[in-house]
Amino acid sequence: MNQEMQKEIELWKKKRRAVIFAHYYQRPEIQAVADLVGDSLELARAAAETDADVIVLCGVHFMAESAALLASEKQVLLPEAGAGCPMADMVTEKALAEWKEKNPKAVIVAYVNTSAAVKALSDICCTSANAVKVVASLPDEQEVLFLPDRNLGGYVIRQTGREMELWPGWCNTHEWVTQEDVLAAKKAHPGALVLVHPECCAAVANLADHIASTAGMVRFAAASAATEFIVVTESGILERFSKTCPEKSFYLATPKLVCPNMKLTRLSSVLRALETMSPVIRVSEDLRAPALTSLTRMLKLG
Repeated sequence: MNQEMQKEIELWKKKRRAVIFAHYYQRPEIQAVADLVGDSLELARAAAETDADVIVLCGVHFMAESAALLASEKQVLLPEAGAGCPMADMVTEKALAEWKEKNPKAVIVAYVNTSAAVKALSDICCTSANAVKVVASLPDEQEVLFLPDRNLGGYVIRQTGREMELWPGWCNTHEWVTQEDVLAAKKAHPGALVLVHPECCAAVANLADHIASTAGMVRFAAASAATEFIVVTESGILERFSKTCPEKSFYLATPKLVCPNMKLTRLSSVLRALETMSPVIRVSEDLRAPALTSLTRMLKLG
């Protein structure tokens, strides 16, 4: 059945002059039909550069919004309209506007895991791959608010020594991981290196041999002489590891590392999106320019 649906998707993709972008956390069968599998930064860059007419974004809502901002002349489809991000919902346009009114001189650094409305009120975006670089680029004397992920913000503080105010948000999937989970995994696999995503809490990060974004983990594992790794990020990345490092072993730190929103997208969703050209993700004109400015400032840093 999957093979038949994959063939249909390929036919519709050609008919629509479409590309399929998928995040590392997507299901294996979704990654298999994607033209590009990447992290948020890679997907954002690809959206800005593609010459396709249609982008099918297999991820969550904020990712599709970012693609719509960076490729305004394209049609951006999100196969599952209900695929959201609880962390992105932890900062609202209203709450941020109120904070900004009280702190007018502060620079607001917004993780891409935010709505277009929040990006529009922010000064520059970042991803987990470049958050340290973005914050390090700001003037030392500048007051900074980092939102919405307190764990990623804490990691940036530890890396840069920079004082920042942190918005009290977090990723539910990464927040579920505990020190005990990682210690149990280390006991089960004593020779394995521990790879931790910076959305995890400091107690978990302290157990890491390497802290990195999803793309950073893939690069590190490929270059490492080690052959076993404990992975502390969403389970979907195991599919990428199996492709890039088939000779190495990867163990998920805990079965809890599954994002239900990332797992909503199925092959049937992708096929339906291409057939019906929906759901289309659009950003209102009043938000487009300021939100795009925050994103392009990030991309210009490289």
